[in-house]
Amino acid sequence: MTPSTEPSVIIKGLGSYTPERVLTNEDLSHMVDTSDEWIRTRTGIRERHIAAPDEATSDMGAKAAKAALKDANMSAEEIDLIIVATITPDMPFPSTACFVQNKLGVKNIPAFDITAACSGFLYALEVASGMLRSGAYKNILVIGAEKLSAITNWEDRTTCVLFGDGAGAAILGRCDEPGCGILGGTLGADGQDYSILYLPAGGSAKPASHATVDAGEHFLQMQGNSVFKIAVRAMEQSANSILERHGVTPDQIAWVIPHQANNRIIEAISQRLGIGMDRFWVNLDSYGNTSSASIPLALDEAYKAGKIKKDDYLLFVSFGAGLTWASTLIKWH
Repeated sequence: MTPSTEPSVIIKGLGSYTPERVLTNEDLSHMVDTSDEWIRTRTGIRERHIAAPDEATSDMGAKAAKAALKDANMSAEEIDLIIVATITPDMPFPSTACFVQNKLGVKNIPAFDITAACSGFLYALEVASGMLRSGAYKNILVIGAEKLSAITNWEDRTTCVLFGDGAGAAILGRCDEPGCGILGGTLGADGQDYSILYLPAGGSAKPASHATVDAGEHFLQMQGNSVFKIAVRAMEQSANSILERHGVTPDQIAWVIPHQANNRIIEAISQRLGIGMDRFWVNLDSYGNTSSASIPLALDEAYKAGKIKKDDYLLFVSFGAGLTWASTLIKWH
C-alpha cells in the first residue's frame, strides 16, 4: 500500500475518571430480582461506578481532560478545540463541551458535542483527525463522558445491571513522522432500527410531560437480543474494512480495544476476526457499559499499565444506538 502523504495525527495524552461510588452485583440483588451469578454469566460485569447526584457529565469529562493534559505535559490554554461525545449531556443545550471548556478555564475556542452513543468517541476521533489534518487546528481535546445512571430505570433488571458512569479523554495533535498515529477510521449508521435501543421521550418528537414521566419514557429502552445480533455483524464488518484498507492483518494487531458492552459480544467478535481474547483489552467487569466513555477508559487503563508499546497496532471497534458503528486503526507513536 502506498504510504499516506497526509500529516500524521497522534495521541499526545490520555486521561480517565470514574466516580467514587461503586455499585456491585450484590448491591443490585437487593434492588431488583437478580443475582451476582445471573449478571456475571450473562454480561461479564461484576460492578460499575455511579456518579454522585450533584456530579454531572461535564464534571467527569473535565476531570478526565485534566488527567490527559497532565499526561501530555500541556496546559489547557494549548487546546484549540474541544469535542465531547455523550448521550447524557448536562442539559439539551448548551453543549456539554462548553461546560467542560468553562471548567478547564479556557475561552474563545470552539467546543461542541457529538451524539453517536457507544460509537461516539470513535466518531469524535475521526472528526478531530480530519480537522487536524486540515491544518486549522494544532491540539484537539476529545472526550467520551457519560452519566448513564441518570437515564437508567433502576427497577428494570434487564437494563439496570448493564450501565455505569465515567469519562475518558485524549489529546490529539499533528506529527511530522509519516505513517503513525491514527491511520484511519470507518463510520456507519442505520436509523431504521433505532427503536431497539433508544430514549423515547424528552426531545422534540415527544416532549416531556406528566404522561411521558409516568410511562417511564425518560429511561433508556433496549431489546438486548436484537442489539446483540446486529452489533456482532456490524462490528465485524467495520473492523475488517479498516484492516483491509490499510493492509494490516489480524495477526499484526497488538490490542483490540472494543466497546465494553457485553462479554458475549466481545467473544463473538474475537472469534469472527480470528484474534484471540488474550489480545482484547477488557475491563467490562469493573465498569459495566459506559457508552462513549468505554473505549477511552479502556485505552487509558491499558496505556497506564504499560501494555502499549511504540509501533503497536491498536484496533478500536464499537457499536451503539442509532444504530451506529465505527472502527479506528492506530499505530502507536
